[in-house]
Amino acid sequence: MTPTVSELLLGNFLALSEPPPPESMGDFMAGRIGVTGMIAMLAAQEAERGAEARLWENAAIRDLLTRGGAAIPAGAATEEGFSITGLDRVNAILRKALIALHIAAEEKGDTALDHAILRFYVKSADMRRLDMPPLPPG
Repeated sequence: MTPTVSELLLGNFLALSEPPPPESMGDFMAGRIGVTGMIAMLAAQEAERGAEARLWENAAIRDLLTRGGAAIPAGAATEEGFSITGLDRVNAILRKALIALHIAAEEKGDTALDHAILRFYVKSADMRRLDMPPLPPG
């Protein structure tokens, strides 16, 4: 399961809202705050870029399906809204169809379509990339 931004931030809240036992204060608490801070920073990046990446992916997958002569699956012809959850629902339907198209392209030996799908995967991964902060010195 890939957690959503909402689930990650709720987890952060829960991790910070309960006081640790006294014996866990020092390094344990510093580590807990560091991890929750990093999760919040990554979640902020996802919140900023996530909808754009999914909208691009959904359009690109539809184009690939059309190019490959495959039908756009029911429930994935257009976005029903612009929430990450709604976009992910459509994206999941489209990705299943893309996997089937990719298998068919490989079986037919359609290298042009195969390479177009591979280029999509590279661009998709780049658009969803989250950047880790640099490590502090020492």
